[in-house]
Amino acid sequence: MRIGIDATCWWSLRGFGRFTRELIKAMIKQTDDSTLVLFVDRGIENEMLHPRVEVVQVNQSQLTTEVAVASNSRSIRDLWSFRRAVSMQSLDVFYFPAVYSWYPVPFGLPVVVTLHDAIAERFPEMIFPHWKGRLLWSIKMKLALWQANKIMTVSQSAKAEIIQYIGVLPDKIDVITEAADPVFKVINDLECRAQIRSKYSIPTHAKYIVYVGGFAPHKNLSGLVKGVSKAIELGGIDNTHLVFVGDPGGDGFHSNYEELLSVISKKDNLKDKVHFTGYVSDSDLAVLYSDALALAMPSFSEGFGLPAIEAMACHVPVLASKAGSIPEIVADAGLYFNPHSTEEIANAVYRIASDEELLLQLRRKAKIREQMFSWASAATLAFTCIKNSKSLT
Repeated sequence: MRIGIDATCWWSLRGFGRFTRELIKAMIKQTDDSTLVLFVDRGIENEMLHPRVEVVQVNQSQLTTEVAVASNSRSIRDLWSFRRAVSMQSLDVFYFPAVYSWYPVPFGLPVVVTLHDAIAERFPEMIFPHWKGRLLWSIKMKLALWQANKIMTVSQSAKAEIIQYIGVLPDKIDVITEAADPVFKVINDLECRAQIRSKYSIPTHAKYIVYVGGFAPHKNLSGLVKGVSKAIELGGIDNTHLVFVGDPGGDGFHSNYEELLSVISKKDNLKDKVHFTGYVSDSDLAVLYSDALALAMPSFSEGFGLPAIEAMACHVPVLASKAGSIPEIVADAGLYFNPHSTEEIANAVYRIASDEELLLQLRRKAKIREQMFSWASAATLAFTCIKNSKSLT
């Protein structure tokens, strides 16, 4: 088979960008009887070079990662350029690793689209604060679903929400998985840990809970801050800090960073205990994970929650919302709470910060749990879904 793949999200710094990179790299390693034709809007990466890979570069007025976001939109001319490029290739099926970068392909060509979640449909105002963004997203989703023969998603939880909030039929959805990049592993080097703390202004004495991701309202970061503050009020964990890793500006997506700062400013017991690193490299992030008490994921919903796998690869447990996919992914390697309950968040924080034996138990479970996920398995499942989609035409 000749499988066309939209690879324009390869360069995105968000979760769907990492998914695109890692899944395509794993598919390249597995391809034997198939040729992968990657469509890109910038230079070829070394990882794309393979005898069974062809790369098609399409000139665009703006890069996809800059305009296929919540705060912008792509031009008709750029979309048509990709459609024309696809039509000039002899392909058996076409795959979009993320619906964000969808564009119409020639009629009759089987299409598979990955929907990572249904968060935009479940919480539209939290993702798109302006009506124009919601309208454009709705149009793109309807067109992508109309053209798709198969939908791919990354967890059973995401599948359930896609069925409920988008209305896709269950038989049309295949579930694959995600995994951690090999860079995410335990870093025991104390000098290295000290250097990273200094680099991001984290006190050497602090025990910290780390959050990794965007600053959109559905991430419930204000709830996390309130929960940590309440946990400190319980006593005995005054040296517990909170570290936020990610771009406060939202990287083209909605961010309520200013509101978060306002919440923090009203918590006297969090003075000098909340740290923002901005975007960090994967190598630095592995150290930040390794040195943390736990990863916090307080969202109202998650499609998969890739930071959870990354943290567990560093033997770090997860404090997470009961909503969404995290309980499915993390299982017994975490503590869970109702994201709407400050008391439950506080209780989870207090337990992880005060109970050394519990922390050690969860670290051991995190180590075991992470080993159940691999990009090789994800690629195998993806190939099956993509190849099966052709039989539906």
